[in-house]
Amino acid sequence: MVELRLHCPQDQVDTISEALMALDALSVSVEDADAHTDQEHALFGEPGMPPPAAGWLRSHVIALFADEASAQEAGQLLALQAFFENSSLQGITEVPEQDWVRLTQSQFEPVPITDTFWVVPSWHQAPAQAQWVLRLDPGLAFGTGTHPTTRMCLRWIAMHPPTDQRVLDYGCGSGILAIGAAMVGASHVDAVDIDPDAVKATLANAHDNQVKINTGLPELAQGTYPLVVANILAAPLKVLAPLLCAHVSLGGQLLLAGILTRQTEEIQAAYQPYLALQVADELDGWVLMHGQRD
Repeated sequence: MVELRLHCPQDQVDTISEALMALDALSVSVEDADAHTDQEHALFGEPGMPPPAAGWLRSHVIALFADEASAQEAGQLLALQAFFENSSLQGITEVPEQDWVRLTQSQFEPVPITDTFWVVPSWHQAPAQAQWVLRLDPGLAFGTGTHPTTRMCLRWIAMHPPTDQRVLDYGCGSGILAIGAAMVGASHVDAVDIDPDAVKATLANAHDNQVKINTGLPELAQGTYPLVVANILAAPLKVLAPLLCAHVSLGGQLLLAGILTRQTEEIQAAYQPYLALQVADELDGWVLMHGQRD
């Protein structure tokens, strides 16, 4: 495998990237050409917000090809195009062979939720102090235990175990919260998501953790629950306020995550007609919100 590296102005990045894919590139990525210099310009975005800029003023476009001949041919063809006038070929280099599975696995370590509750990838041993071990590997659906919102939800569930209760996980992703609730004593767990891949991932992960949960599309959720959990994002949480609160039983609790600190008041306002929400936890710019239905 070889790497073809190009230098491009911002307004040509998309055109050149599309041309590379048409020329049978295996993948195309874009980097800031001024990275690690005084001219570096970091781009930060937040969920639900428009991107801060279209891209960097000067970019490196890196394309992977199966062999050197393919990369050279692609470079030669691009150089002949009118849109390539302000761009340049930086070089073609061989990409060393790597064990990509091992490299990916090295990025995921056991995650402590509490002193005794841990999320552990299948290729790691559980820590000796772990009383509850939730086995989960990275996959198609959101939720590996590393994101602050997932960790805060799991921590709350572990510290307030829903023993012998019905639990609803709305927007279950990988099923991590539903599985966690079942592990610490919930008697019945419904996990729902609009994404069929999330439903499949949840079923597989529940099987791997030897817990029984019911999972399906949102219509699976029926009736009320002493605990309703939704770790999504602020915008859909506002839309779902009437539905989620209708699923909370009298005296029951609602746990919401996927909310940035600056979005706290707007979420409280959206839920005020149904129940009062308070910040229960905060981590790395995200908040966990909790309410009880009287």
